[in-house]
Amino acid sequence: MSAITWTSVRSRVRESKIPPVYGILIVVFIAAIVLDAIFGRGQITSSTILTNMVVRSVALGIVAMGQTFVMLAASIDLSVAYLISVTAVMASYLMQGDPARVPMAVGAVFAIGALVGLINGLIVSKLKVNPFIATLGVGLVLKGILNASFETFVGAVPRSFQTLGYGTIGPVPISIIVLLVVTVASAFVLSRTRFGAHLYAVGGSEVTSRLSGLRTDRVLIMAHVVCSLTAVLTGLFVVSRLRSGAPWVGTDGLYDLESIAASVVGGTALSGGKGGVWGTLAGVLIFGILDTAFNQLGVDTFLKQVLRGAIIILAVASYTIRSKEKAA
Repeated sequence: MSAITWTSVRSRVRESKIPPVYGILIVVFIAAIVLDAIFGRGQITSSTILTNMVVRSVALGIVAMGQTFVMLAASIDLSVAYLISVTAVMASYLMQGDPARVPMAVGAVFAIGALVGLINGLIVSKLKVNPFIATLGVGLVLKGILNASFETFVGAVPRSFQTLGYGTIGPVPISIIVLLVVTVASAFVLSRTRFGAHLYAVGGSEVTSRLSGLRTDRVLIMAHVVCSLTAVLTGLFVVSRLRSGAPWVGTDGLYDLESIAASVVGGTALSGGKGGVWGTLAGVLIFGILDTAFNQLGVDTFLKQVLRGAIIILAVASYTIRSKEKAA
């Protein structure tokens, strides 16, 4: 890769470390506190509510980390919601409430996730199918298999496995620790490894990266595998809290669209090559604060979706305006 290209890659990595979305996060949090104090019950700052808010953000946060990887490579993954459902159903079906079957079930669902990510990556990189269509198609295949095989909740996870969703280490829930570990590991990979630098390079310009000697197809495939593995981890977390899996748990959570939205709000460009997981984490927390504030204020469910959509548009518009001003 040329020196100029490497310089631009390093610049994008450095920019991703201190995302401006944290300013938006602070503003949203302060606004939520003020509105709750005036119109609500004034409890949004209690430790219990704040902890529950973060725990509810864990599932979206984990899968959004993987979504950030594929978006940095100028791709996208719409199959994650269906893969979360597959993971939840297969994990509880294989475990059947038996602690001895947990390692086998966890290994099986991670193998399924790696296979799905590999298929997504191969279709996008080798067959040159648009990632939106490719991953949507794979997701619909997963949905068809689920609906043909299962109709309702199936199997059960043992009580020991529910520690992932409900256990604590001291005062800190284990699920929050898992989210932080995934975020830190993802940040390390993106900023300190060759694979991370290659992701930024491929997302910035696939043609230039290929001409510079990078195996762009391999980078794209690995990004999709990472994304699918985070979806599997999200599915395991979801089923640990529900105690049993059902075919609709992933799609009802809107993890596909919301993981993309959280990444975009966090500053990851849909065109690729710009962003990072710390910004994505802030985007996830913004969604968590909004949901908590709306619940405290008793906002209607449909109005809640309208307000969330408007806030997403405003946040992304602010990035666009800032980028144009910077370029000028």
